[in-house]
Amino acid sequence: MKKPTWVVDKERVKRAAAHETLWLFGMHAVRDALMNPARVKLRLVVTKNAADRLAEAIAAGGLEPEIVEPRNFDSHVPLEPENVHQGAALEVKPLQWGTLQDLAIAGKGAPLLVLLDRVTDPHNVGAVLRSAEVFGARAVIAPLRHSTPETGALAKTASGALERQPYLRVGNLADTMEELKQMGYVLLGLDGEADITLSEALAEVGQRPLALVMGAEGPGLRERTRDTCDRLVKIPFAGGFGSLNVSNAAAVALYAAATR
Repeated sequence: MKKPTWVVDKERVKRAAAHETLWLFGMHAVRDALMNPARVKLRLVVTKNAADRLAEAIAAGGLEPEIVEPRNFDSHVPLEPENVHQGAALEVKPLQWGTLQDLAIAGKGAPLLVLLDRVTDPHNVGAVLRSAEVFGARAVIAPLRHSTPETGALAKTASGALERQPYLRVGNLADTMEELKQMGYVLLGLDGEADITLSEALAEVGQRPLALVMGAEGPGLRERTRDTCDRLVKIPFAGGFGSLNVSNAAAVALYAAATR
């Protein structure tokens, strides 16, 4: 019996992901990846100084490092010139965080999620991951398309949080939102033009499972994403400038949600 096209496509993506690797760089990102037993580690390139500073993590990671001279580092590792590697780079496979149900229902901490709609800047996503970890969110969720994949730049900005904070990318964000509703989650979409404030909505939500839905600066939430939210809410502002960077908005919203 011939498999449906969507099944074939899903299997192809899964096979490709199994062979995909990426380079992490910078002391924090490399150290935390080496210390993470769930991370598949393939190759470690370090300067002598970086190796000394990472000695404990290298021992824990169980990977023999390649020691190179600082002046020759760039010729051993395929990094972009603007990447500040600090003499340490680690080739790894992407992390596997499990299914949406694994994370939303049985994940660690309170039932709190962050959904990112078309947020493509790795620095913003990395900062959101840090805030999500600090305030105990179970996962950060983004669509496969028009989002930031797991990259070295993302890991460096996340400053280690990528190794501990689940980051799940899904085929269709609106469909995932509907699934979360079936699991009992209330979905609040952040929109500067909304009629009610985040704090007002949180008072209504009480202690029910909560997902905060955020769009990219400029375009904001897509129409279907907006329509799938239970409520649209705003973070109130003073003065004439009322726009927060998405990572800053995430930090404010996560703090408010975690302390409701």
